[in-house]
Amino acid sequence: MLDAEFFRRWMTATAASVDREADRLTALDSPIGDADHGSNLRRGFTAVRAALEKEDPGTPGAVLVLAGRQLISTVGGASGPLYGTLLRRTGKDLGDAAEVDETRFAEALRVGVDAVMQLGGAAPGDKTMIDALVPAVDALSAGFEAARSAAEQGAEATTPLQARKGRASYLGERSIGHQDPGATSAALLIAALIDAGADTAGE
Repeated sequence: MLDAEFFRRWMTATAASVDREADRLTALDSPIGDADHGSNLRRGFTAVRAALEKEDPGTPGAVLVLAGRQLISTVGGASGPLYGTLLRRTGKDLGDAAEVDETRFAEALRVGVDAVMQLGGAAPGDKTMIDALVPAVDALSAGFEAARSAAEQGAEATTPLQARKGRASYLGERSIGHQDPGATSAALLIAALIDAGADTAGE
C-alpha cells in the first residue's frame, strides 16, 4: 500500500532528479523551445519540496494536490499548468484515502494524464510529455519498473516526430530529430516512483 509518506518521497525524488538533470532538459529545450524547461521545473519542484517540509499533508491525495498547486504558482511557461494539473487531478481523484494500492494509483494517474491532454490539446504522437505519460500509465499495472521503461522509451521515440503542439510546433519539420524535453522530464517523474518505492523496501 502507498501512503502519504510514499507520495512525499516521490515528490522529493522527482525534485532531486530534476535538479540533477535540469541542464540536460534545458539543452533539449534550446533548439525547439525557450531553453528554460530545466530551470523552470527546478524552480517548481524546489518549491514543492519546501512546501512539503513546511506543511504536513496527511493523505496521498493531499500531497499531490499541494505539489500541483505549488507548480502552477511557481513555474512559468506551459510546464507549470501542465504538471500542476497532472498532480492536482491525480490527487483529487485519490480523494481522502489514507493509503492506496498501485492499481488505484494507476487509475488516478490516468485521470491526471487525461486532464493534461484536455488542457493542452495533445495526443500521443504530438511530441509532448503525453508521449511518455500515456505509455507509463498503460504499463503501471505491471509495476513501477515497467512504467519507467515505457516512459523512457516513449520519450526517446519523440526524436523522429514532428511537433504538433507547443512552441516546438512552430518549427515544423525542423522539430524533427530532437527529443522532446517535456517527454524527457515526464520520464524523470515516472522514474522517481522507483526511488520512492525503493525507500519503502528499505524500511
